[in-house]
Amino acid sequence: MSQTAFGVRGASDQLMTTHETLPDFILFLYVHMSQVDNNYDPLELGTIKRKMGKLFPADTDFERKLYSTIRAYNNFEKSGLNDFFERSLKHFGSQQDITGIYSDLYEIIQADGKLVQAETSSLEMLMKIIEQHSEVK
Repeated sequence: MSQTAFGVRGASDQLMTTHETLPDFILFLYVHMSQVDNNYDPLELGTIKRKMGKLFPADTDFERKLYSTIRAYNNFEKSGLNDFFERSLKHFGSQQDITGIYSDLYEIIQADGKLVQAETSSLEMLMKIIEQHSEVK
């Protein structure tokens, strides 16, 4: 088994687990929402950095953590995102209720002053997955 940015890979090289912590997963969601319109807008990234202050300890290198997450997101096979979100929410669902994340995600996608269909569709899809997993508790 080998360690990855998203968890542990087994002999079959299938992702078996998700991010190590819920804040890391939430940051990945933030990056996803920022990039869903195929553009890392500086205003959206600034919003993410502000939100990181609530997720991580004050001594965290936010810049490094954010850009490490962006690199990991860019290398992630996008066709597997929905499955990844499902597994992650199933994994973290028992640890904490994250249904309140909607306002953070919405704030990120509207930070650049433009809402495009891809952003609103992705937000709706994520919220459906989150709601499904919060009902399963």
